[in-house]
Amino acid sequence: MSVPAPLLAAGDSDPGLWSEFWSYLTTADNWTGDRGIAALLVAHVQISVVAVLLAAAVAIVPAVLLGHTRRGAFLAVSVVNIGRALPSFAIIALVLPVSLEWGLGLGFWPTCVALVLLAVPPMFTNAYTGVRDVDPGTVEAAVGMGMTPTRVVTRVEVPNASPLIITGVRVSAVQVVATATLGALVGFSCLGSLIVEGFAQQNDGKLLTGAFLVAVLSLVTEAFFSLVQRLATPWLRAPRRRARPARSDPPAVALDA
Repeated sequence: MSVPAPLLAAGDSDPGLWSEFWSYLTTADNWTGDRGIAALLVAHVQISVVAVLLAAAVAIVPAVLLGHTRRGAFLAVSVVNIGRALPSFAIIALVLPVSLEWGLGLGFWPTCVALVLLAVPPMFTNAYTGVRDVDPGTVEAAVGMGMTPTRVVTRVEVPNASPLIITGVRVSAVQVVATATLGALVGFSCLGSLIVEGFAQQNDGKLLTGAFLVAVLSLVTEAFFSLVQRLATPWLRAPRRRARPARSDPPAVALDA
């Protein structure tokens, strides 16, 4: 089997290659149907959203509590970071037999489990670090005002840690969107299917379309969470200084000697 043109000469400018890409991307028939680009894009977004939400539910609350109490952090962070050491495809391969045994089928759940394990470490680490590093003086002032521990967490520590928490979610979400393409290797229909099928069929236009859409979706995800962070933390934005009108000096008056 010959190697696709994009892999043979990634740096070469091949007009025919980009013509195939543009032709595949702009052909209406390629966007319709169960295996069309639109359906694959929706499936890719769905599994990414589910994985990010599950990872946030698993990671953020325990991390906030540990950051508040400052206990058991080393063990928790060490266990959570195991997810970074395990290759995502290896996790998919390990979960696949269990998924089939429990009747969950191919594709979605094996891929989703791997994506959740991939997304948990950045969320957990950032949430824990953000809450732990809140200024102790601010926390003591809140306690001195009579706030309960719950209110200290929700009204003081979490708002102060929110920039770092959102950054962890953003990093995880971009990783999930990019890695979800591996689901195509275990029967999950997503944008990765265009890449896998394009490679197998020697269809450069299909392969490049899948890679292009994954890259665009990753950039959109990055921009979305950057906007969320900006809107959720207005106090981090530098206040705009209003330009003061220039004062005109009064005309000089000549004094007679």
